[in-house]
Amino acid sequence: MANGRARTFLLGLGLLLAALPHPPAPAVVAPRLEAFLAEIRTLRARFVQEIVDEAGAPVQRSSGTVAVLRPGRFRWDYREPYRQLIVADGERLWIYDEDLAQVTVRPQAEALARTPLQILTGRAGRALEGFRVRELGLREGVEWVELSPAGDGGEADFERILVGFDGPRLARMELVDAFGQTVRLRFEAVERNPQLDPSLFRFEPPPGVDVVRGDGPESAAPAP
Repeated sequence: MANGRARTFLLGLGLLLAALPHPPAPAVVAPRLEAFLAEIRTLRARFVQEIVDEAGAPVQRSSGTVAVLRPGRFRWDYREPYRQLIVADGERLWIYDEDLAQVTVRPQAEALARTPLQILTGRAGRALEGFRVRELGLREGVEWVELSPAGDGGEADFERILVGFDGPRLARMELVDAFGQTVRLRFEAVERNPQLDPSLFRFEPPPGVDVVRGDGPESAAPAP
């Protein structure tokens, strides 16, 4: 991404795409999280994302919608304060900055393998590979579960992920990076297993935008 605003956006999403080590799956899973992951095939929600620094001061606030089709497909649509779109189609990860007229595309397996995002998109029975899981109890009316990198955590760029439930409903996620910065996600109007149009998880670069693959930009036509 070419400018500071795009880099700020990727800071928020990039924290969710930070690399994880890949030890065996944990033997014990918090029951509420386990039940949620076992039942969810699709998910649709609105979200509000806030990034705060190590002192708790807000750095950035954004909002939009998210749709998930397990395994491996999602659409993360930032609508405020500017438009940016991330689509995983099962083979590629597309990041589209509308204002910059630029698309970045990478192989999905390379971009998302063993990442925190696998909690929502991973295949049933494997979504928590690479995490230690423990229950934290009730805080702010939300039941929290903590996930941290299993093993020594030396390759991970984050310290922990918190997943919060309001009853059976996914309500919150928080990710604390290795520098103390936190990404907070609040989910609203959450729909469990709605019927989703498969076209949501396909992306074709609009005519005239730059498509960055690997080392540099190239024309969006022909599309890959």
